Amino acid sequence: MTRIIQSALAAGAVALALSGTASAQSWQASPSYGETYLSSGFTPDPHSVRLSAGGSIRAQDRFSDCRGYIANAPDYRLQYSAGSLPLYLNVDSDTDTTLVVNGPDGRWYCDDDGADEALNPLLYWSNPPSGQYDIWVGTYSSGRSAPATLFISELGEQTEQGSYNGGYNNGGGYNGGGYGVDISAPAEFGNVTLNGGYLPDPWTRNVTAGGNLRADDAVNSSCRGYISSNPSVELNYNGSGSLYIYTTGDADTVLAINRPDGSWVCNDDGASGVNAGLEFSGNSGGVYDIYVGTYGSDRRNVTLNVSEIEMGY
Repeated sequence: MTRIIQSALAAGAVALALSGTASAQSWQASPSYGETYLSSGFTPDPHSVRLSAGGSIRAQDRFSDCRGYIANAPDYRLQYSAGSLPLYLNVDSDTDTTLVVNGPDGRWYCDDDGADEALNPLLYWSNPPSGQYDIWVGTYSSGRSAPATLFISELGEQTEQGSYNGGYNNGGGYNGGGYGVDISAPAEFGNVTLNGGYLPDPWTRNVTAGGNLRADDAVNSSCRGYISSNPSVELNYNGSGSLYIYTTGDADTVLAINRPDGSWVCNDDGASGVNAGLEFSGNSGGVYDIYVGTYGSDRRNVTLNVSEIEMGY
């Protein structure tokens, strides 16, 4: 499709910069797939987020020179502390995707096929401003909801097979399997801190389940399904009672969770139907690295739930 590109000298970005506002676009809404805080020189680079691209809003109706269909709320939010390095935002997907970004300067940036990889969008700032970047990943065609990976990098364009110039994937995206999980890697759908008695209960987050790693190889032989190398969500729980972590949706899901004591626990159909669920009781406070997987090798959109009341509440 047509590549949208125009020099935005004030921001140093290679993209179309729109100085007008779009009051109908909810850049202040909570992002659907979480947020991250990164400072220049961050590692691992790239930071990657798996999500579902697309939405019901025609981007061209909001911004006349943009393309694709996007959601109302941002898909992801980056809080960035800039240094001397450039900033790249790009998407890798088997579907024709687009990018819409509201930058720290209040300007809107759009791209369709700006990446070297065919049909993928890319936005680039040679001198990026510090602050909040609200990011929408769209699909070029309407009525599509497509698995996609958003990459945030200071090194250049990234793909699920590694950097586009043929180098290795320096900590983000797929790396071919067989490398196991990395609980220290950034969570794909963000971090959350919950205190005892939190409301609303359950806490929920939309995630894309699955990955390219067999859980029985990457975690232990008692686990089932396919997971990614990065956690789906990292939960810091400041409570002491019972805790229920489970999935809801129409996909056959699995859970693999690294508990605060460093041990692993897995489940296939512990909640209703084909949903996975695990219960933690007693002194349950601490950090949980949660991997939401699928029983088969496909990736599916589901909801991760955390409750203090009961499974499936």
